[in-house]
Amino acid sequence: MIRLRSVTKEYGAMPALKDVSIHVRKGEIVFLTGPSGAGKTTVLRLVHMQTMPTSGEVRVSRFSSAKIKRKELPELRRRAGYVFQDFRLLENLTAAENIAFALECTGTPRSKTGTRVQKLLGQVGLVARARSYPKELSGGEQQRVAIARALATDPLVLLADEPTGNLDERASAGVFDLFRAINASGTSIIMATHDAELVRRHPEIRVIELENGSVVFDPLVDGKT
Repeated sequence: MIRLRSVTKEYGAMPALKDVSIHVRKGEIVFLTGPSGAGKTTVLRLVHMQTMPTSGEVRVSRFSSAKIKRKELPELRRRAGYVFQDFRLLENLTAAENIAFALECTGTPRSKTGTRVQKLLGQVGLVARARSYPKELSGGEQQRVAIARALATDPLVLLADEPTGNLDERASAGVFDLFRAINASGTSIIMATHDAELVRRHPEIRVIELENGSVVFDPLVDGKT
């Protein structure tokens, strides 16, 4: 479903990724690990096609970085939700309004927005916080709103860039449990993280490790799965 084939990404003369090949299967959840600067965020940005490879190919479902047209990018990004470490909520909008805004931006008719917002708030356990502004929410609650927003378009894959990085241990565990529930419903998840303890607690989840822009460990490639 998601495949990077011999992907190199350079920013100027600096390679962020070097000959990287990764395959994430439909419905799979994957940890993308490695130190800062290893290339984790670059992989996510390539899958979201916020940036394109210098060489090689990225495929997401039927979309290919080698062939995709600019007018097709919005459709691709509706199929790939994105969750950030710093939440990126609009401070002047309530939790419900932040989600509604995402729905409106992707063309959901206003007549259907209210019902969809309530369903998404229910999915992340925040119906009671619908009218709260981000500053009134805990970090874990803000991240749940951000996840609901990313789920607004029923994406095939959820890309999460250090989603527990600003959370305490309890909130981090709650958010990850939510990711597991989302994955159980069939959504693929690629989660970039440097949280070694989180990875250690979930040995059943495939880990792809990056270092200096290269894949240094992937059990799917190494024949251990």
